[in-house]
Amino acid sequence: MGIGVLFFMILGFIVAVCIIYLLIVAVIPWMKVPSLSISDEDRQPVKDRRAESERETVLIPVKGVHLEAWLYVPSDISGTVPCIVMGHGFGGTKRMGLGRYASRFREEGFAVLVFDYRYFGGSEGTPRQLIWIPSQLEDWSAAIEYARSLERIDSSRIALWGTSLSGGHVIVKAASDHGIACAIAQCPGVDGRASAELTFRKLGIGGAFRMIVHGQRDLVRSWMRLSPHKMPIVGKPGDLALLTSEGAYEAFRMQAPVDFINEACARIIVRADKYRPIKEAPGVRCPVLLQICNFDNITPGEAAEKTAASLGHFAEVKHYPIGHFDIYEGENFEESLHDQLIFFKKHLSTPSEKASR
Repeated sequence: MGIGVLFFMILGFIVAVCIIYLLIVAVIPWMKVPSLSISDEDRQPVKDRRAESERETVLIPVKGVHLEAWLYVPSDISGTVPCIVMGHGFGGTKRMGLGRYASRFREEGFAVLVFDYRYFGGSEGTPRQLIWIPSQLEDWSAAIEYARSLERIDSSRIALWGTSLSGGHVIVKAASDHGIACAIAQCPGVDGRASAELTFRKLGIGGAFRMIVHGQRDLVRSWMRLSPHKMPIVGKPGDLALLTSEGAYEAFRMQAPVDFINEACARIIVRADKYRPIKEAPGVRCPVLLQICNFDNITPGEAAEKTAASLGHFAEVKHYPIGHFDIYEGENFEESLHDQLIFFKKHLSTPSEKASR
C-alpha cells in the first residue's frame, strides 16, 4: 500500500469521524439548555419616560422582510437635519434603553433612527432570536439608506451609533460607506478573537468546550433544516448562557422590557470569534469616537486601543474607569452621553448651526 493511498484513507477516516460527531451533536435529545427567565418579580427595567409622541414607528424593507424602527425628528426644524442611526448590541433591542439616548439627541436638534435587527424585537424574520452578523450588517445598510431617503433628513449628514457588538458594526459600515459623516462606538466589540480569548480564560477548557458543542449543535441543525438550538442570552456567573460575566445579568435586568425573550440561537458561539471589525478600521474615512471602558470584561479595551491606532487621525478616544455594563446607568451614562453630544455637535452641525448654539 502506497503512502499516498494510506494518507487518503486516514484523511477519509478523520472526515467520517467528524461528520458522525457533528450528526450526533445535532440530534441527541439530552442537550436541551434550561431556560433562564429574568423573572417579573426581579426585573427592574428602566422606564422610557419620554412621551411616545416624540417618535413614529416605521418599517424598513430588507431581504423580503421589514425592520421595525423608531424615527425621532426635532419638532422645530425649518430645513433638513442630520440623522443618527442607532442599533443595539449583543441580543439587545431598541426597547432596552436606546430611547433615552434618542430623546436626548432629538432635543439637541438631531433626527434619530433606532432599529431592531431582523429576528429580534419588533422586526420580522425567522428563526426568531438569531444573532447573525452578516444579516445585522445588511440591516445597518438598509437603515442607513432609509434615513437617506427621507425628505427631512440631510443625506450628507448621516451618523452611526453602536454599542458593544454594534460598536464593531459601525466601524465596518463606516469603512465601506464613505458617505457616513461620523460614528460613535461605545464599549465597542471590535475583535471577536480577543473577546473569545477573554471568555476562554474565564470559562476554562471544559466550559469553553461545552459552549462550542452547543454552538456546533445549532449550526449543524440549521444545515439540516431542523429547529434552532437556543440558549439563554444572559445569566449569572456559572449559568449556562451566552453572557455570564460579572454585571451582565444585572444590566439586562435593569434594561430589558417585561416581555424580553432571554434566548438566542447558539450558533453565534462558533462564529463570533471570526468577526474582527478592527481589520476594517484602516478603511474608515470619517471621525470615530471610541468610548473605552477601562475595566471591560466583555470587549477588551486593548482591542479598541489598537483600533484607534488603525483609525489614525480619524479616532477620538475617551476612557472611563468603569466596566462594560456600567456605561448604561447613572452618572456614567450621563458622562458618556455628554461626550457623545459634544462629538455629534462638532461633526454634524453646519457653521451656522454651530454659531447659533
